[in-house]
Amino acid sequence: MPASERFYNPEGLYFVSFAVVFWLDVFTRNAYKDLLLDSLTFCQQEKGMVIIAWCIMTNHVHLIFRSVKGQHPSLLLGDFKRFTSKAVVKAIKEHPRESRKENLLEQFKKAAW
Repeated sequence: MPASERFYNPEGLYFVSFAVVFWLDVFTRNAYKDLLLDSLTFCQQEKGMVIIAWCIMTNHVHLIFRSVKGQHPSLLLGDFKRFTSKAVVKAIKEHPRESRKENLLEQFKKAAW
């Protein structure tokens, strides 16, 4: 079922969970967690996302949120995930001491096929 069909009330309160592809432990480094938190802050300040609760695990995220500026929750969540994933991939590529860089980037490529 498409995500847009799961958000029945555009102003409703929703619990969502989403995982890193292949359940990779990306959020073990604070730099990557900070990027995710920066994205959440941006969505709160600029996109109208009201965050009730969140939990960042090493390989997935739980989020309770709602949209208050009229943007459909699925679009808001999609924008958040798209922006965050691109920022994290860029940070992994640029991290000078990322020992898992090659493996992570290879797994991301596999997931994109």
